[in-house]
Amino acid sequence: MSSRIDIDAPPAATQHPRSVVPTFGETFRIWARIGLLSFGGPAGQIALMHRELVERRGWIGEERFLHALNYCMLLPGPEAQQLAVYIGWLMHRTAGGVAAGLLFVLPGAIVMLALSLFYALYRDAPLVDAVFFGVKAAVLAVVVEAVLRIGRRALRNRAMMAIAAASFIGICLFKIPFPIIILLAGIVGWVGARRRPDLFAGGGGHGASAGAQATGIVDEMFARGELAHAEPSMSRAMKVLAVWLPIWLGPVVALLVLTGPDSVWTHVGAFFSSMAVVTFGGAYAVLAYVAQAAVETFGWLQPGEMVDGLGLAETTPGPLIMVTQFVGFLAAYRDPGALDPVVAGALGALLTTWVTFAPCFLWIFLGAPYVEALRSNRRLFAALSAVTAAVVGVILNLAVWFALHVVFREVRPMGFGPDLPVLASIDWSAALLAAAAMVAMLRFKIGMTATLAACALAGVALRAVGG
Repeated sequence: MSSRIDIDAPPAATQHPRSVVPTFGETFRIWARIGLLSFGGPAGQIALMHRELVERRGWIGEERFLHALNYCMLLPGPEAQQLAVYIGWLMHRTAGGVAAGLLFVLPGAIVMLALSLFYALYRDAPLVDAVFFGVKAAVLAVVVEAVLRIGRRALRNRAMMAIAAASFIGICLFKIPFPIIILLAGIVGWVGARRRPDLFAGGGGHGASAGAQATGIVDEMFARGELAHAEPSMSRAMKVLAVWLPIWLGPVVALLVLTGPDSVWTHVGAFFSSMAVVTFGGAYAVLAYVAQAAVETFGWLQPGEMVDGLGLAETTPGPLIMVTQFVGFLAAYRDPGALDPVVAGALGALLTTWVTFAPCFLWIFLGAPYVEALRSNRRLFAALSAVTAAVVGVILNLAVWFALHVVFREVRPMGFGPDLPVLASIDWSAALLAAAAMVAMLRFKIGMTATLAACALAGVALRAVGG
């Protein structure tokens, strides 16, 4: 009987023999499908993978899917992409993990590169300016919705609320760097788990879905002893480090040697490499960190442009953290040296994407065999719970930052605390459009893509009538 799988077939439980292991080519097609359809942020992407891999095809069981997701939530970086690498690695070793991870990222990276180039060349055109005027209002609503959604899940008691409040005060008033906030929150959770485990109990991932398979083909492969590569091995771990550390950091070191410590290439490579190890809590959390550095430290972008980049990333498939590619493109485009600006921008985008996603393969290939030990460590999951609570405060700061630069035409930088708006510069059109976007998403549950599109059209209409 052929093991070929129709990607539009009914659920695997009724069509696909449970003992038949999918070929590399079959999984390649499904990962390509997932990469092209992975809109809607990490929640939508994880739901898509669950539907395709657990419910429809039974390649992986419900419990093992959640097990893998819980581990990926512990890691820095985009958990949805790491989950794809993890499952691909389980089924087809390193080659499967690389294929799954690349296919999950590649469609969004190509689209984002095209959008970044279009933005750089035509941003000042009246029509494009009007579109982004509307998109910014929608992005503010998206970030506010993220604060509420993550807050409902993470702030389960007064301890978590206190951590979120301290995080907001620390980053908003005292400008404490994002990595330090994450480190301090993790320490609080680790210590708190010992003294008050009832307040710092680690959380799980996503609940089971109707129609999900209790076990899958991967589980059967485990039972038959066919997944030797998933067993912990120190020699294998050393090999992973020897291969993937140079893959990740080799280009950064080479650029440092070739262009010097003060070049835009060195700054982009070093900054986004360091970001790759502290991006706990998802894209919204790290955006505040990226915005602070890109706008205030390096001067690569203007404040409003960071909001534009997020709006572009929301419209592309793949991880939302792809907004970093937009930052890398503009940084190199505006400081091209001897290169053509477009070529420099494309190389800057490639470099940013490389150092953002290459570490994800390292984390999975190195740590996945030890996931059982990590999963049983309650104090580690307590630290994650505290980090997630701190992320709520960080995202709230991002919402405040975006609101200031969307609703007001002028802000006054202060030596201490957040920028203060110039009240006379309020943009009533932007304020009303942002309020309408929030009502649409929060009250009427209209989707992010539809809200973005509607606000873009509204922005064009308002500018056409002189609003």
